[in-house]
Amino acid sequence: MSTTRASGPAGTGTSTFALPPVGLWTGALDMVPAARARDLAAELECLGYGAIWVPEVAGRDPFVHLALLLSATDRIICATGIASIWARDAVTTACSAKTLTEAFPERVVVGLGASHANLVRDLRGHDYGKPFTAMRAYLDGIERSPYTAHRPETPVRYVLAALRPRMLGLAGERTAGAHPYFVTPEHTLRARDILGPAPLLCPEQAVVLETDRDRARTIARAHTSVYLAQPNYVNNLRELGFTDGDLTPPGGSDALVDALVAWGDVDTVVGRVRAHLDAGADHVAVQVLPAEKRGVPDEQWRLLAAPLTELTVA
Repeated sequence: MSTTRASGPAGTGTSTFALPPVGLWTGALDMVPAARARDLAAELECLGYGAIWVPEVAGRDPFVHLALLLSATDRIICATGIASIWARDAVTTACSAKTLTEAFPERVVVGLGASHANLVRDLRGHDYGKPFTAMRAYLDGIERSPYTAHRPETPVRYVLAALRPRMLGLAGERTAGAHPYFVTPEHTLRARDILGPAPLLCPEQAVVLETDRDRARTIARAHTSVYLAQPNYVNNLRELGFTDGDLTPPGGSDALVDALVAWGDVDTVVGRVRAHLDAGADHVAVQVLPAEKRGVPDEQWRLLAAPLTELTVA
């Protein structure tokens, strides 16, 4: 188990929070009826996964989704990866986070993110001008938020979707830690150096359980092409040393795809997750990419469960 102390807008008091080394990041639970999502969450808990991370774009509300999953399970941690700060004001987020934390103590992580210009400006109609400033003001708003319901007895655990030094610094100073997405173990090493030893570092790692090179890279490129359209991910990859030659082909070069998506057999996938833990991650949110659009990789979750959940932080 990895532990961290509550900090920033995490509520009153401090306590030690345990987050297992490996969980799952998935949008697939949005692709099935809510009852099926609850059944899958219960199975993932039985398989030994330590956490389930769910995204937010235009599907299920992530806080409602967490409530559904938490109520179907007994121990597994459920997290937003991430809840957009543009989708609800700071008071609403603070009240939602406190409600879930009170009902399910030490089983909730609220990942917050500034999202992307197209999703903020075009989808939601907000001004995306200064995401770092907006995040800092949002955390201020959370700290000031009133809450008149029965209060949780444990702190609310916030983490930030953070890639580059300023947002990573803010994550370490104002929240329980960082949840970097679309990153490599090399980024994890840099992020740990910026955060210091105490805050949580919970990177996402995409994987494809497929040994055929061409098929694996085809599945991986369907994933990378989505995120290479977002400037903040591209800028972060440039800082990691990737070039225009890596970034401009559809879905990225073979080298970029292989760096961002671990594909191959079970041992290869486990090795990449181990690399993040060795680089300083407390927890790795493994995203298994399905071969079919809107697919649910439940068989791959089962195959990976035992070797992944046996991993420990060095």
